[in-house]
Amino acid sequence: MVYYQKMTPEGYMQIEDEIAALKADRPRRVQNLKEARALGDLSENTEYSTAKRELRHLDSRVRYLNKQLKYAEVIETVNDGKVNLGKQVEIRYEDDQEVEEYRIVGRMEEAVGDGKLPFDSPLGHALMKHKAGDRVTVEALMGDYEVTILSVK
Repeated sequence: MVYYQKMTPEGYMQIEDEIAALKADRPRRVQNLKEARALGDLSENTEYSTAKRELRHLDSRVRYLNKQLKYAEVIETVNDGKVNLGKQVEIRYEDDQEVEEYRIVGRMEEAVGDGKLPFDSPLGHALMKHKAGDRVTVEALMGDYEVTILSVK
């Protein structure tokens, strides 16, 4: 059974952009490898070893990102007032009254930037399918806590 990773259209495009940037950088890395190989003895040539490792890392990253796209399920945002992938949600933590705003994203998008909340994190999971005004309990490792959804855009 194939498991598809949910992501926003923006997250999909960010991965495509990273792949394009890596592919554009590949000729330079190949050239570095050729120049390092021309320096002579490969057994003690650190430039060659480094260039080879960097090219391998680049190719590995491109394969990984292509696999993410292959198994991506792009979720379009629906304007139904409920928290879902791609939505901007403003919440208030009930313990300290702190207000935060997050964009609900797929698991693969979480490392892209601040203000993003994976839908399958404890907080993201608790918020999913709720509406503005709902008070939800988040079950976390360090203990449960409550948040109130102030707005969903």
